[in-house]
Amino acid sequence: MTGRPARVWLPVTALAALLAIGGPALAGCDDDSRPAADRPGPTTAGPATPSVTGTVSAPPVLVPGRPGEPATTRAAGQVRDAAQPRYNGLDVWYVRMMIPHHEQALEMAKLAPDRAADPRIRAVADRIRAAQGPEVGVLRAWLSTRDLPAEVAGHDHATMRGMQSAEAMRQLSDARGAAFDRLFVRMMTAHHEGAVVMSSDLLKVGADQTMQEFATGVAVEQSAEIGRMRALLAS
Repeated sequence: MTGRPARVWLPVTALAALLAIGGPALAGCDDDSRPAADRPGPTTAGPATPSVTGTVSAPPVLVPGRPGEPATTRAAGQVRDAAQPRYNGLDVWYVRMMIPHHEQALEMAKLAPDRAADPRIRAVADRIRAAQGPEVGVLRAWLSTRDLPAEVAGHDHATMRGMQSAEAMRQLSDARGAAFDRLFVRMMTAHHEGAVVMSSDLLKVGADQTMQEFATGVAVEQSAEIGRMRALLAS
């Protein structure tokens, strides 16, 4: 009779040992019979919310208001869709027209060192060559980076504002001394005026920021150059 209690308490002792060893694991069990992979995991906070397609949605964008108006919050997609294109057809047209326009100004300026009588005329020509030569490079590079050709098939560049005719260019090349100075100022003034009009037009309709800055520089600098050349003839 003394051996029976030992047999009775043996299973109880084993169960107690099992609970002591596996208690933490067993404590996490509940009556959910689903496999662990199908059970919802713990909830954690994240910086972005996956969309239905599995992609992460972008956070909203704070859009500054106009002067005196509050800022507004808009979806990132709406802000991207509302953005202006990097350039438009009028930007391309301006660049293509301004290249031959600048090139003719350079052609006239190259005549001055050997033909002008007034050293101030030669100085004006030097400034034109120093400014517009690199600008032609900028314009050509702008087209090249966009894989756009510089030539416009069938376009007559002589019809552009300020462009001088072939006959006028021959007369300038043949002139010398004071006659050259007067003709140079007259032709270059008209040429600059055409560039100012072209640039001012682009500022109203262009989309490319680089060309907006370029056109602003052309309009300002060549307007000032017109004033200097007219002052030379009046003095």
